[in-house]
Amino acid sequence: MTASVTTDAPNRYPPRVALVREKWGLLQTLRAARRNLLEILPEIATRQPMVSGRTGIRWHMVMDPDALRHILKDRVEDYPKSDVTKLLLGPAIGDSLFVAEGAHWHWQRRAAAPAFAPRPVSALAPVMTAAAERAAARIAVAEGRAANLFDEMVTATFEVIADVTLSGGGQIDRDAVHGAIDSYIAQVAKVSLLDMLGVPGWVPRPSRMGSARVLGQMKSVADRAIEDRRAAGPRPVPDLLDLLMDGADPETGRRMSPAELRDNLLTFIVAGHETTALTLAWALYLCAFDPVVQERARAEAQAVLGSGSRVRAATGADVSHLPYTRQIIDETLRLYPPAAILSRTAQAPDTLCGREIRRGDTVMLPIYALHRSHLLWSDPDRFDPGRFAPGQAVDRFAFLPFGGGPRICIGASFALQEAVIILSTLLARFRFDLVPGRNPKPVLILTLRPDGGVWLRVAPA
Repeated sequence: MTASVTTDAPNRYPPRVALVREKWGLLQTLRAARRNLLEILPEIATRQPMVSGRTGIRWHMVMDPDALRHILKDRVEDYPKSDVTKLLLGPAIGDSLFVAEGAHWHWQRRAAAPAFAPRPVSALAPVMTAAAERAAARIAVAEGRAANLFDEMVTATFEVIADVTLSGGGQIDRDAVHGAIDSYIAQVAKVSLLDMLGVPGWVPRPSRMGSARVLGQMKSVADRAIEDRRAAGPRPVPDLLDLLMDGADPETGRRMSPAELRDNLLTFIVAGHETTALTLAWALYLCAFDPVVQERARAEAQAVLGSGSRVRAATGADVSHLPYTRQIIDETLRLYPPAAILSRTAQAPDTLCGREIRRGDTVMLPIYALHRSHLLWSDPDRFDPGRFAPGQAVDRFAFLPFGGGPRICIGASFALQEAVIILSTLLARFRFDLVPGRNPKPVLILTLRPDGGVWLRVAPA
């Protein structure tokens, strides 16, 4: 059996992957994982708190909020990023904040934290407003026909990250960087048989041995940007690169080495636009999927931003006045979390949900299954922004689009502010309708992408 994408008549549910209902062998699991990691998730994972098995190595999928709190918060040091995660991402972003562990992670987090505090994030809102305005101008050209909104959102979010990391990004080429990301995912970021067998990382993976050129392209972009900035000196108003270059661990005074600086810059450039672009693209699709939701969001946006010739782009000050738009973003992150499966390697014996965990076991956190758990959510595959309305109780560890605990994504507030600003700006100006026969397919390789793009028909609001 192979998993497939379903869209249920009469359009009650948006596209979802049909999860596995039978036991698969190693090779069948490997084929599915390389095609779409979501296809390896057992359907029972949406109906039980924990599922365990062995596919070469012992593994456990955990969907219980209390157990997830234990892994991500209470015993975080005993559950570092999995060996497979490091094998996939290490060649691209080194021992940067995303994959570093222990003391090395702590000092980098302390050094980078000031750049992502509430005040600096709020100060970046004008960059997001300008990008939203440019996105609206581009999309207006497509009125009356279908456009790939995923491509448009990639452009918009890349403009934001280029401005906030490199003060305009004149040194970097969006197409080159995104092309390198796509190439990396195609060549490197797929699970290999050796990964599934638990073979040590020092054994070469043949599928990744041709990645040197792609990795070289990505790293040369960051190296050139850093060299140019060192030569030019800091900007009057520091951007993220300035803050990283000047940042120091407040406890030790340690600063990032050139390699650490490059790897963290690459992490923020890639993660800072890719994941938000995905969220926005899926959110626009879902608004087209449910016109009632779209009309309510449009009414909210126009009440704040105006309509017709008087409409303006959203600002940071508007975000708190757009609660329903934020609910749409949260529900989008529930249904289509960009990081849909997280993975850890247990470093010490433990017990989760009454089950034995041994040192070396792989502990998977299938966020996609958690967010669609029948134990935690009513009619979980249905699109319903009302789940996040004021007064609704959502367990903090039942909703993990940005992870949780001390390693929660450092850029979460940045991404949410950007998503609300761009989505509300677009909904105030345009109506988006589905294109028959062009539903996106959720495919997880490194992030949860809409395979085939997000094609929507664009009309004036």
